[in-house]
Amino acid sequence: MATIQNSQIFPQQPNPTFKTHFRTVVTVCQRQQKPKNNKPFEEKKLASVDYNKGTHKVAVKINGFRKSDLPKHQKLRVQSDRFQKDWAISELVEKIMKLNPWDDDIEGLLNCWVGRFARKNFPILIKEISQMGSIEHSIQVFNWMKSQKNYCARSDIYNMMIRLHARHNRVDQARGLFFEMQKWRCQPNVETYNALISAHGRAGQWRWAKNIMEDMLRAAIPPNRSTYNNLINACGSSGNWREALKVCKEMTENGVGPDLVTHNIVLSAYKNGEQYAKALSYFELMKGTKVRPDTTTLNIVIHCLVKLGEYEKAVEIFNSMRGKRAECNPDIVTFTTIMHMYSVSGQIKNCEAAFNTMIAEGLKPNIVSYNTLVGAYASHGMAQEALSIVDEMKTNGIRPDVVSYTSLLNAYGRSEQPERAMETFERMKRNNLKPNLVSYNVLIDAYGSNGLLDKAVQVLREMEHDGLQPNVVTISTLLAASGRCSQKVNIDSILTAAKMRGIELNTVAYNSALGSYLNVGEYEKALALYRSMRKNKVMPDPVTYNVLISGCCRMSNYSDALEFLDEMIDLKIPLTKEVCSSAICAYTKQGQFDKAESMFSMMKMEGFHPDVIAYTTMLNAYSVGENWEKAFAVFQDMELNDVHPDAIACSALMRSFNRGCQPDKVLLVADFMRERNIPFTEAVLFELVSASSMLRDWRMITEIITIMEASLSYVSVGTLNQLLHSIGKSGKIETMIKFFYKVVTSGAEVNLATYSVLLKNLLAAGNWRKYVEVLEWMEDGGIQPASNMYEDILFFAQHSAGTENAAVIKQRLGSLRKKSGHETANELQLR
Repeated sequence: MATIQNSQIFPQQPNPTFKTHFRTVVTVCQRQQKPKNNKPFEEKKLASVDYNKGTHKVAVKINGFRKSDLPKHQKLRVQSDRFQKDWAISELVEKIMKLNPWDDDIEGLLNCWVGRFARKNFPILIKEISQMGSIEHSIQVFNWMKSQKNYCARSDIYNMMIRLHARHNRVDQARGLFFEMQKWRCQPNVETYNALISAHGRAGQWRWAKNIMEDMLRAAIPPNRSTYNNLINACGSSGNWREALKVCKEMTENGVGPDLVTHNIVLSAYKNGEQYAKALSYFELMKGTKVRPDTTTLNIVIHCLVKLGEYEKAVEIFNSMRGKRAECNPDIVTFTTIMHMYSVSGQIKNCEAAFNTMIAEGLKPNIVSYNTLVGAYASHGMAQEALSIVDEMKTNGIRPDVVSYTSLLNAYGRSEQPERAMETFERMKRNNLKPNLVSYNVLIDAYGSNGLLDKAVQVLREMEHDGLQPNVVTISTLLAASGRCSQKVNIDSILTAAKMRGIELNTVAYNSALGSYLNVGEYEKALALYRSMRKNKVMPDPVTYNVLISGCCRMSNYSDALEFLDEMIDLKIPLTKEVCSSAICAYTKQGQFDKAESMFSMMKMEGFHPDVIAYTTMLNAYSVGENWEKAFAVFQDMELNDVHPDAIACSALMRSFNRGCQPDKVLLVADFMRERNIPFTEAVLFELVSASSMLRDWRMITEIITIMEASLSYVSVGTLNQLLHSIGKSGKIETMIKFFYKVVTSGAEVNLATYSVLLKNLLAAGNWRKYVEVLEWMEDGGIQPASNMYEDILFFAQHSAGTENAAVIKQRLGSLRKKSGHETANELQLR
């Protein structure tokens, strides 16, 4: 084999063509090893998964211009400096956010960044840092940026900073940036004006927003759809829905058509201005356009329906959103609105169900959702359930706020636990939450509604000490508490305190004061306060007249009650069920049964749907008029309208039957009450005793005695006397005496009338020995027998007892009369 020498492979003399080619290849390879950053601002998503914790994290990374992208002279400047760091923009933002903007050196960190030599990095840096929401970090970075030699003022940078200040409600600073950019010869564009209008709209300064729009037009910058939307939102968020509609009209006239955002803003303007019916009408017009509503649109519509009390329509829209093919899925706002609807309508179970459904559908409740459920429980005094939801909030990492604790205070107040309410109040302060005026008012109500007026006044003083001035709600709460505690002096002092503090009473406060005066029997003061109310041009409402009319009825001022009714009708104030019920009572007591019937018929015609109180009032009216047929007809109508009668209604019907001499029907009503598990009250037992007495139904009387034995000490004297009379009338003297023993042993009240019933039945049965013994009981018990009681037994002794028994009766009466020192005319004659 031939040997190949090295010189044949590598020639000794270098080939110049080969050298040039080799250098080119090496250079190309070197360039391929360090590629150029062709897309420096392209967003790259980075994902990381923690399988142990079951969590994942997605981050967006932006490189920006790096060291390799800098010009040669800049690259050489930083190449030898080991303190210069070649960070990506996302890395730099992450490092900045870890620093404290007040203590740490953010500028020092930025001066170590190589990317500062690339001017194009600045807008992206501001964008990334402002998206984090920290305005202090953004301001420091922006100020550092302006001090760089290669910085050039740009509109987009200023626009981002203005929007950030708007998000933090720093209107003056946003306006300052607007003037600053013009000093840097950076002309505002449409986005600048949009950001500034949005800033003033967030602050509720809609007039400023309109002026900025006019400045924009003078600068020959045509507004776009976002400009109009921001201005409409500025007007609407302040409740100025009329001005919002004007801007919307100008928008259409200038050839800028409204979009879905515009329609939602207009609907929101109606909602903020409490024009709920107009909002629904606008929604109907919106359906005729090609714009399809979204979840925000339907949320506003549901809110308006709830405010108008059209709950069925609200639920219908909610269910349609949850449909399988629905385009607008319900969000947290939707569920929270439905929960609020169920809360205000008293449907706590449905409120719970909506909350659980929201969780089941994968939505995480926010603090508003939790507070809505806590408020629902609080409104019904369900303190334990409200507390469990607050604890659940903490478990799920949501810190309860002032609204949460205030609702919990309300729950304890309504469940008659004022001390627990105070503990919650103190815990709120320990958690660095400052109680607001509502919190103090709820705590005052918790004490006042439970009769602890002194402690309620102490809370008022503490509130003023903490720098919170009481408002008209505070005064109304204290006035209502004074009425419950029957403290006349405090009502006057509270009204005086309100006057000294310059608090003008509104209708609710006047209603509380009127009710308190009437509760303590101060009719003249209530009347004077009502005249003062009218003099101060505070318009009374249905509650005002309900308080006055019902209060007059309680004090038997029926003619005055009817005068207030006439005045209410003259003022065209709508009647309520409560007012009508009180009016029926007043008409009945005045003997005007026709007007009572007319009022009741008017209630049904007006769609008031009389409740059990209205029906009971009408039953009492027919009972007074001794018209049991009409009373029975009303009772049947009550059943047909699915109004469940209570013990008071049943006793009223029984009374009408007894007065109409229909005792057998009373027993039928008693059977009806047993079937419906309606408890037998004292009034019912009294009517049963009367009916049994007329029917001489000993079985029923025995049953009544059995029922009453467990609670004799709580039974009134009138009912006991009626029962004793019925037993004695039936001839069961021994049973009557035994029952009387039980009455005395139970500690029930026994008066002269009770003994009179007992003595008359004993004398009718001829049991003169027990008669004299009862007289001795009376003397021993400190109850002076009436003179006719002695006269009756002496007359019996003279005419019916016989000579021997008459002598014994006179002897025993003589010794008894010596104790009392009283002698009757018949006794003197017998001597």
